[in-house]
Amino acid sequence: MSELAWWQRGVIYQIYPRSFQDSNGDGIGDLAGMTSRLSYLADLGVDAVWVSPIYPSPMADFGYDVADYCNIDPMFGSLAEFKQFVDRAHELRLKVLLDFVPNHSSDRHPWFVESRSSRDNPKRDWYLWRDPAPGGGPPNNWLSRMGGSAWEWDAHTGQYYYHAFLREQPDLNWRNPHVRRAMDDVLRFWLERGVDGFRVDVLWLLIKDAQFRDNPPNPAYQPGEPDHHRQLQTYTEDQPEVHDIVRSMRATLDEYGERVLIGEIYLPVAQLVRYYGVNGDGADMPFNFQLLNAPWNAGEIARMIRDYDSALPAHAWPNWVLGNHDNRRVASRVGAAQARVAAVLLLTLRGTPTLYYGDEIGMTDGVIPPGEVQDPAELRQPGIGQGRDPERTPMQWDASLPNAGFTTGRSWLPTATHTSVQAQDGDASSMLSLYRRLLTLRRNNAALVQGSIEHVAASGDVLTYERHCRNQRFFIALNMGRADAEVQSPAGTVLLSTVPGRDGQPLVEGANRLAGCEALIASI
Repeated sequence: MSELAWWQRGVIYQIYPRSFQDSNGDGIGDLAGMTSRLSYLADLGVDAVWVSPIYPSPMADFGYDVADYCNIDPMFGSLAEFKQFVDRAHELRLKVLLDFVPNHSSDRHPWFVESRSSRDNPKRDWYLWRDPAPGGGPPNNWLSRMGGSAWEWDAHTGQYYYHAFLREQPDLNWRNPHVRRAMDDVLRFWLERGVDGFRVDVLWLLIKDAQFRDNPPNPAYQPGEPDHHRQLQTYTEDQPEVHDIVRSMRATLDEYGERVLIGEIYLPVAQLVRYYGVNGDGADMPFNFQLLNAPWNAGEIARMIRDYDSALPAHAWPNWVLGNHDNRRVASRVGAAQARVAAVLLLTLRGTPTLYYGDEIGMTDGVIPPGEVQDPAELRQPGIGQGRDPERTPMQWDASLPNAGFTTGRSWLPTATHTSVQAQDGDASSMLSLYRRLLTLRRNNAALVQGSIEHVAASGDVLTYERHCRNQRFFIALNMGRADAEVQSPAGTVLLSTVPGRDGQPLVEGANRLAGCEALIASI
């Protein structure tokens, strides 16, 4: 597998810093805490750590409102502690990826403070300012993804500024070459400090329509959906010019050797794959989020796998995501038993997998009492299920009360204690043991990393496919139902099953039985 880049061979693990490990008792995770847990990640068998934002921030949106792109928020530590984190990760042969948030800054960023100071300030055009509509009011009908208008009135200069998210997160003007150069300097700042790549936040939103035309209404909108779903995002996302920006980012990273560029892009596959660029000049991996919201149905997922694989450009490397900080946890979406099936799916599909912290122990969405809600997405649009707090609760390390080893203080979000790393560590039947076995099997078998994916099929609740690489062939069968089912398979030997005691057993050619919620990998 040496011909592959590290990010093609590897498995990425996302850390939400506020919730991973607190070292000083303030109830919020930090760099020193994260550093202390890196050996756990190395032992787990992942290859890279993606860290959600740790930049200085007023925390209106928990770090996605950046006030300084080239520093560390004191809440998380310091640049010196960041260096210790990177150095320790590299000692353990773990790569480090940072979240890069280029679409918007905090309204307290010095750039925006200058921009709003006067209409003739040199940085005025670094953000999106517009006069009121002819009859007064916002310049157009664009809506914020956090609810309400995306335009905020600034009485001091008599214009509106645009914010795709909170009003505290003004959007930068990526048509301005000075903004591009400044953001390129940000990338270089972190690359020179040893960062191995970036996950780029909301990459598909960076450019907006130059004419600021109204978005058309969405005829498929249903009451209870987020406010911005009332419109088709025709003029506020996926504009053609964004691909030039992606190429520029790619070129900067290429100057530093084998660095990875990952894009957060929520788009249909036909649009998503354009972000790979032409012959490798785009993002290495535009995140493939299909599993996050897929119906847990063998036929639908089989179709999804086939369609995605066939849509990829010849030069493109696939990837799959099972959970992240913006979506319900997989164990809450599909249940504890099927979460084990989902783990086998994620780690046997063709492409780079990304794991979300805690999924390896089957963490479920936390219960957040109304008085403890933190997420502005829920506070601004209560009752429609937009809150992201449940999937951001602290990592459950042990059985200690009340915070499961996460902190000695009062945790920023409630901590569950129904399971933990400690409880699962010595249990061969645990979710943690399953993940460790899957990651070891994947690392040691080229077919599961670089092999083709073939014969993707569904029969009832059973999804099957094969992975081939030279003379190595694996058969994967996933029962996405609760009842026992029959599966047609080649002859082989079970290498791993989610049913205890089945490892090492033969598969006969033809009909074999799968237990309800069983997933297996067989050498054929």
